[in-house]
Amino acid sequence: MQTLNLPDAALRIRRKGEKTEVFDTIRKKFIALTPEEWVRQHFIHYLTGHRNVPHSLISVEASLKYNRLKKRSDIVVYGTDGTPRLIVECKAPEVPLTQAVFDQAAMYNMTLKVPYLAITNGMEHYICKIDHEKGKYFFLKECPDFSEMVINGY
Repeated sequence: MQTLNLPDAALRIRRKGEKTEVFDTIRKKFIALTPEEWVRQHFIHYLTGHRNVPHSLISVEASLKYNRLKKRSDIVVYGTDGTPRLIVECKAPEVPLTQAVFDQAAMYNMTLKVPYLAITNGMEHYICKIDHEKGKYFFLKECPDFSEMVINGY
C-alpha cells in the first residue's frame, strides 16, 4: 500500500486466502484492506495516537439518515456527552478531494451538525470548524485535539 501523508501506524495486517485484511481497532475485527480502508485506519490511528481521541468515542461507518436515504459516514468522533463532534470522510489516495467530496461530508453534517468536518485521501487533509449559527466555516491548519473538540465544539 501507498505511503500516506499521516504519521506511521502499526497496523495489524493478515492474508486470508487471496484477500489482505487489516484489523480495525474500533470495530474490533479484520476488514478487507482497500485503499480507502488504508486511509481510514491511518486516520483513526492519527486521531487516537496524536489527537488524543479515545477509541471508545469513535464510530466507523456509522449509519445515518439524510432525506430518507441511508448513508454511512466513514469516521465520527463523539464528545464525552455522546454528541457528535467530528465527521471524517475518507477517500482512496488516488481520489482527488474535490468540491463533491466536501459536499458529501457536508451532507452528512446536515444530519449530525458537528462543529468539525474533515476530508482526507491520506495525502491531503482539509479540516474546518463550522459555525452553524452564522452559517460559516473556517479551515484549520490541523485537526484539533480531542479536548479542543469537546470544549470549543459549541
